Amino acid sequence: MLDTLIAGLLRGNVYALGAVGISLVFGVMNVVNFAQFSFFGLGAMLAWFFVVQLQQPFWIALPLVLAICALLGLVINIAVVRPLAKYLPLAAMLSTYAVAQILDNGSQLAFSAQFRSFPQVLPTSNLHIGNMRFGTSDLVMLGITAVVMIAMSLFLKYGRAGRAIRATAQDQEAALQMGIPVGSVQNISFVIASGLGGLAGIFFSLYIGVVNPVSGLNIGMTAFVAAALGGLGSLVGAVVGGFVLGILEAFGIYWFGDAARQIIVFVVLLVVLIVRPGGLLGKVPLISTEPLTGTFLGKGRPLRIPRWVWIAAFVVLGVLVPILADTYVLTTGTQVLVYAIIAAGFTVTAGQAGVLALGQAGPIAIGAYLSALLSVHLHLSFWLALPIAGIGAAVIASILVSPIWGVKGHYISIATLGLGIAIVALIQLIVPQGIYGIPVPSIAGIDLNTPLAYYLIDFVVLVLTLLVMWRIRRSHLGKVISSVGSDEVAALASGVRVRDYKALAFAISAFFAGIGGSLLAHQYTYIDTTMFTMLMSLLVVTIVILGGVGLPYGAVVGSIVLIGAMELLRFTPEWRIIVYGLVLILVVRFRPGGVLVRNS
Repeated sequence: MLDTLIAGLLRGNVYALGAVGISLVFGVMNVVNFAQFSFFGLGAMLAWFFVVQLQQPFWIALPLVLAICALLGLVINIAVVRPLAKYLPLAAMLSTYAVAQILDNGSQLAFSAQFRSFPQVLPTSNLHIGNMRFGTSDLVMLGITAVVMIAMSLFLKYGRAGRAIRATAQDQEAALQMGIPVGSVQNISFVIASGLGGLAGIFFSLYIGVVNPVSGLNIGMTAFVAAALGGLGSLVGAVVGGFVLGILEAFGIYWFGDAARQIIVFVVLLVVLIVRPGGLLGKVPLISTEPLTGTFLGKGRPLRIPRWVWIAAFVVLGVLVPILADTYVLTTGTQVLVYAIIAAGFTVTAGQAGVLALGQAGPIAIGAYLSALLSVHLHLSFWLALPIAGIGAAVIASILVSPIWGVKGHYISIATLGLGIAIVALIQLIVPQGIYGIPVPSIAGIDLNTPLAYYLIDFVVLVLTLLVMWRIRRSHLGKVISSVGSDEVAALASGVRVRDYKALAFAISAFFAGIGGSLLAHQYTYIDTTMFTMLMSLLVVTIVILGGVGLPYGAVVGSIVLIGAMELLRFTPEWRIIVYGLVLILVVRFRPGGVLVRNS
């Protein structure tokens, strides 16, 4: 048990460093900085590059990495976060989500995606206590963390800039009135946080012995949970949360295995959000819902679409494309249609209920696996497995996410992101191998396994989806859900059961996500958990925002642009993801209502 405790302290040491950076930015700007997650992986890769490729001593590489990460953090804040934070923290959070994908895939382009051995710059097992072995590297990591924390404490207490950071974190408007340069304070906070993220990434790679450009996501998500556990905005709480979570994770892995690590982290996040949203040492509540905050991404009036446009679109997509298109176009078209189905369903949650869930890959995975298992093991036909997959995704995802609907602000977005990651991890635990030989759709014993057949099936399902979305929006139910997204306080005052309607909206979105997952499973005939990544969730969110967050037909336009047009970059997936991220940033910045909405 002692060695497990030590392992937890060493992991917690890394999480504490990352959590301090996350809490620092949140306290000063009220923004959850997803880009911070990427600095874990980027810092580790830069250290590997300097030490292995350029043959530089580790103690020279270390400050170089910190300087590069700090400079990048400054650029991100000036170019992306600050211009959006003045509108709504949710907008800035979305952009940092996109920046994280750009940084991760830019790092892959520069260094390639393969895992590498991290250089043993310090001995890792040259010391022992009884039967437990540890190394000089572990002591150095703990020592540097202690020095950093003491330096940060002294800086915030006695330094002029540090006192300005504390004042800004306490009350930004009052700080402005007192003459504190809030913009400069925010820049300093980003610089410090980014440098700490890079340092944490180096330490974690030194601890586990390997490095990868995208390794920062899981570490960063865990560091965020540590910050939430300690109390977002509290630097002392971030340190406490980091070590507590590291110990909990170590013992969880000891008892249940490494495959349960992400589930453990999500459970901790869920418990914190439900029991004490402010964390151990934070204020309760840290974020409260404000009137009309749900209208930022949906502001403006949708463009009026003449009836002939609908008829023309139906003829082009449903008649001309199947007749004239070749196999390649039809195969691409099936992807466009499936993502349009998923994104159209998501507009109920994001556009009407005002809840930007970031973990749509979870319900998609539930639908795909449920449909595949029913078809392979119980020999159900595709036509029966398809609706069951949608219903199963809605029920399972709704049960798992049900405790969070009382959470305020963009904590819901974070919780649903964690839910998506945890669902995929849980599926990996239950079904560790991929599922092969998934039956294709068939009618009267005739297999419908051609690109044309897949396209027509997806097109019919999309038409039905849009009809259901149209009916919901025009119904009394749709108007009540929209009232929740427009002004939650007013809806509560009118007697609307806000939590119930948010949950219902999420269930509807999860149903269509499950339908999309089922279609993917039967058209690929093989699935595994590596398909349901954070990128899939990012893509759905970007499609919805691009077309118009409250417009189901906008999801079709967004899918055509981001799936169809981006097919030109199919041979360079990293560049494709970078383009997705850039599109999300530009749309949120300049067309927050979407391309089919007039800004007004």
